[in-house]
Amino acid sequence: MLNTPKSLRLQIGLFGRTNVGKSSFLNMVAGQDVAITSPFAGTTTDVVEKTMEILPLGPVVILDTAGLDDHSVLGEARREKTGNALTRCDILVLVTEADSWGDTEIQFCKEVKKPLIIVVNKCDQTKPSDSFLEMLNKQVKAVVVISSVDPVRRLEYINDFKAALVRMVPDDCLHPATLVGDLLPAGGLAVLVVPIDLQAPKGRLILPQVQTIRDILDNDATVAIVKEREYAAFLKQLNRLPDLVVCDSQVVMKMVADTPLGVPCTTFSILMARLKGDLIEFARGAAVIEHLQVNDKVLIAESCSHHALEDDIGRVKIPRWIRQYLGVDLQFDVLSGRDYPKNLKDYQLIIHCGACMLTRGEMLSRLYQARQSQVPVSNYGLVISVVQGVIHRVLSPFPAALNAYIKEYDSIRGGGLYVR
Repeated sequence: MLNTPKSLRLQIGLFGRTNVGKSSFLNMVAGQDVAITSPFAGTTTDVVEKTMEILPLGPVVILDTAGLDDHSVLGEARREKTGNALTRCDILVLVTEADSWGDTEIQFCKEVKKPLIIVVNKCDQTKPSDSFLEMLNKQVKAVVVISSVDPVRRLEYINDFKAALVRMVPDDCLHPATLVGDLLPAGGLAVLVVPIDLQAPKGRLILPQVQTIRDILDNDATVAIVKEREYAAFLKQLNRLPDLVVCDSQVVMKMVADTPLGVPCTTFSILMARLKGDLIEFARGAAVIEHLQVNDKVLIAESCSHHALEDDIGRVKIPRWIRQYLGVDLQFDVLSGRDYPKNLKDYQLIIHCGACMLTRGEMLSRLYQARQSQVPVSNYGLVISVVQGVIHRVLSPFPAALNAYIKEYDSIRGGGLYVR
């Protein structure tokens, strides 16, 4: 990876009423004209993203949103986009003006449940009163007073903002969870089975594979990479068994067949499900496949937008494999990108991709929405492993998730044995 992907960056969202200077603040922090600014309210009509480095935090994405009080013709659509951005953010920045605090700000502070910084902008025009600052400091732990258009004091303001970020950044953003590090001993060996087919990007590996390689190296272990056709022969060349085998979900049946019993194995998609979401909940959702009936609706949720190939994994293969497994016809809808449907109650099951393009906060928000609609959610890797008959093997590194799957399966099948 030449650049840190957006999904692995700290996500900082700028919120506030129209014309409080959110875009000017973004331009000041970035040191360039990222967003269009004007004295007219409502200039920002969609979420503007800026990727950059903010030391000592490292790579971040700053999201500039439309005004919270936008009541124009397109205001509702803009506020919906702003709400979607809110789910992505790790840290929220509420931009306001001196001695200006109304229902919009009060409601925002009341509703949000994430680390919040208040930035009082335009101090070149009006200096905030002591009573106003005292009130803000009772609201949040970090208040910064700035002028986004003062080039002389720009570095001073940026340093104040960076200090506030360091105080407010969540621990799990400073110390992100590991993909495989806790599954390998120091000096251990992991084998990655990576198919090179039509869906493999030309000249490179896909993001979950690259992330897994880096995580293995970061945890002082050794990684070997092999295609599925050479995997069995490669194992014979080793003078020891691997400590972990990870494969692409599309070759999981062959990988399991070729992997000696006792060697833990799983898929990249399942690793991503654990990193970004709740693996136990995904495992319960995988068992719900057994409960699907004719014409039930299933949502295939992709976090990225891509041109589907002829035998696309989410749009073609998974629906075909499930139909073959159950012997009944189902209705499949496909969702791509960051927008999430409001009609989740129409579905009996949601099958999500590995979410490599989403933040953990976004994925957890999607799980929350599904839970509120009482719709189970699973993951590509888990579902494929169910229909391929290897789910117990690929969940063996994660006993709690395996137990959750078996318990849910038994409840659906009336307490029968874990067989099909």
